[in-house]
Amino acid sequence: MTDSHCHIHFQGYKDDMEEVIDRTQTRGVRMITIGTQKDTSKYGIEVAEAHENIWCTVGLHPNHVHKQTIHEDAMDAFSTREETFDKDYYRELIKSSSKVVAIGEVGLDFFRLPDMDKEDVMETQLVNVHHALELANETNLPVVLHVRDAHAEMVDVLKQYIDSGRLDRRGVVHCFTGTIEEARAYHDIGFFTSFTGIMTFKDRKDPEKLTPLMEVARDVPLEWMMVETDAPYLTPEPHRGKRNEPWMVIHVAEKVAELKGVNVEEVERMTDENANKLFKLV
Repeated sequence: MTDSHCHIHFQGYKDDMEEVIDRTQTRGVRMITIGTQKDTSKYGIEVAEAHENIWCTVGLHPNHVHKQTIHEDAMDAFSTREETFDKDYYRELIKSSSKVVAIGEVGLDFFRLPDMDKEDVMETQLVNVHHALELANETNLPVVLHVRDAHAEMVDVLKQYIDSGRLDRRGVVHCFTGTIEEARAYHDIGFFTSFTGIMTFKDRKDPEKLTPLMEVARDVPLEWMMVETDAPYLTPEPHRGKRNEPWMVIHVAEKVAELKGVNVEEVERMTDENANKLFKLV
């Protein structure tokens, strides 16, 4: 199967990256390792080039267009440094390797805004995502989107490109946590939605109850779904509290299968087909 979004080349694996890759590939899991700024995009290419069944993306995470400290979960925090989406730099990275299968992660994150003028930060994110989408159109690559508290704004931006005959390869919204209506808005314009270990997290007050995100995952057609870990972050049950690893994507697939009442092999097959289709892995 395919972990459609991980960060196997990040510092969280600096001491044992090769061992984690071996554990993952032994379980038959392919990986797409995601760039988030200039240096992680460049290093992601190096890691992908050195391994079979690992591909990569290049891009600038929306939180890296301004300085702040990000807490992904209880185990991990990191500081961002201010960058802009340098089309010339990323264009050269794309030319350097056939392992680059998408531009991302890029997008809009209006949830985590620094204390500075929020309107200015939102505008800066919009400018940078436009630069990324322009390069995606130029290079005929799909986009991997990070979107939080900004789904309506992101769909509006995407429609501007699609309605004018651009972004033929479309893309995927990673770590989707929105509503079913927001998911359908992406599907309607040809974008996949991808689910992480968050979807396995139980309701604290009523563990037997489906969370809103579980209900969304149940209702999203497999034809529009991918699964991912976002490792080393967002570790799924039953490993929550430990470092996430790409092979743990199987637990995300198992939860999808449980919610939909299908076997896990069907989830693996369909999400693999979707990854192959979007990223042209085969």
